Amino acid sequence: MIRRPRSGLRPAGLIARDHSVTTARLILRPIPLRAAAALPADRATATGALEAELSPEWPLPDLLDILLLQSAAVPWQQRHGIHAIVERASNTVVGDIGFHGPPDESGTVEIGYSVVPDRRGRGYATEAATALTAWALRQRRIRRVVARCDADNLASIRTLERAGFERTGERDGVIDWRADRRH
Repeated sequence: MIRRPRSGLRPAGLIARDHSVTTARLILRPIPLRAAAALPADRATATGALEAELSPEWPLPDLLDILLLQSAAVPWQQRHGIHAIVERASNTVVGDIGFHGPPDESGTVEIGYSVVPDRRGRGYATEAATALTAWALRQRRIRRVVARCDADNLASIRTLERAGFERTGERDGVIDWRADRRH
């Protein structure tokens, strides 16, 4: 049994010292280097490092290569890496969201996300994308958040639209999106 972290008791919208972002139903917690290195084989170590139960479906296969990169990151890079999406009501990791790295010279970061199949359709991806994008655009070095999704991925299209992203183009079956800092 995992103890419920104090961060689960924070009101929505607050940011913890560990760079977790809390929403009404979720905690977006940077995946600690120890958890990233342990997954997928050592779920007990990952559970302890994340202070949350792991959905049996998480991590999804697309995340495994990214976890390898996350495990080799230096600690200050964690906030620009992958975050676990923790469902507050159950203290369970139900997906992931994060950036493909720190901002580039123009202040742009790219975001990506996934939610385990049994938690899809609840608005978690939209809630997480909205919150992490808002957090990013409040950072001094970040001016723009971009995303990409397949043109036939209707759920992701709806997620990005609801999260406030603007469609900027389409090429080879992939739609480009962006959200800019408002002045």
